[in-house]
Amino acid sequence: MGDKKRTIIKTSILVGVAVVIIYVLFTNLSDIKKSGAALSVGDEAPDFQLTTLEGETVRLSDYRGQGVFLNFWATYCPPCKKEMPFMQNQYERFKEKGVTILAVDVAEPQPVVEKFAVKYRLTFPILLDLNQETMDLYDVAAIPVSFLIDENGKVVDRISASLTESQIADYMKQIMPESEIDKMFINQ
Repeated sequence: MGDKKRTIIKTSILVGVAVVIIYVLFTNLSDIKKSGAALSVGDEAPDFQLTTLEGETVRLSDYRGQGVFLNFWATYCPPCKKEMPFMQNQYERFKEKGVTILAVDVAEPQPVVEKFAVKYRLTFPILLDLNQETMDLYDVAAIPVSFLIDENGKVVDRISASLTESQIADYMKQIMPESEIDKMFINQ
């Protein structure tokens, strides 16, 4: 009888685990259907409000009229660490041309992010997404992810990979406002 009881218990546990797995999968699939597909090229970039390391409240809509290179990252992410100096260099190059970088750190304590920003000498706005609400709003599952947002607030591209410096420069050019591009041709 002991073996029969163990078999029944094991089977009950396996059935319970299977039910939980099926429930989780079903719930996640129905959530995806409710929320629609991930952001697509041409969609309006969802507005959000986050705080910078300096305590300033920032909204994406504050940057309307500029190109925005929106990057989701974390200090523990090796590809993120690699691309941060490249982003800083291109920020310096493009900030006077109507393009900015907003780097959204996901769910890390402010002192950790501040230490990282000092170490890498980052001067572009770093925003703290402590509850991952903005990450969820943009349907980001893994980092780094960057969104290119044009001067009208439209998503131009979503890049789910670590970037080289030349790629970042090319992407920054893609989201440069028309007025800045016109100035470049007039000055030549």
